[in-house]
Amino acid sequence: MIEITHYLCIGCPLGCRLEVEEDEMGAVVEVRGHSCRKGKDFAEREHHDPRRMVTTTVAVHNGVWARLPVHTTAEVPKDMVREIVRYLRSLEAAAPVERGQLMVADVLGTGADVVASRGLDAE
Repeated sequence: MIEITHYLCIGCPLGCRLEVEEDEMGAVVEVRGHSCRKGKDFAEREHHDPRRMVTTTVAVHNGVWARLPVHTTAEVPKDMVREIVRYLRSLEAAAPVERGQLMVADVLGTGADVVASRGLDAE
């Protein structure tokens, strides 16, 4: 039995509506609806191993602002995003912080590090 799954592509600004046709063995037979190669690649990756970058904030002690923007250095499994954000919500960085400074190495065993998205001075 052939199964069709629909996705909205986030590979480029076009936002193509994609259809992925999968056979009984779970193999992708065809991808339809893509306007560029990024769309086809996105659909195949999204179908078998969806991943996302994480961007959020962490609390800062003694900083000019109370929150510091951070991001992962690589995409993480989509089903772990909420768990990672909850974990990062429990952290507190100490100012000053440099842009790109390592906040968490290999966050929750994903292989992705969490780094500061910007610098932040102390009060």
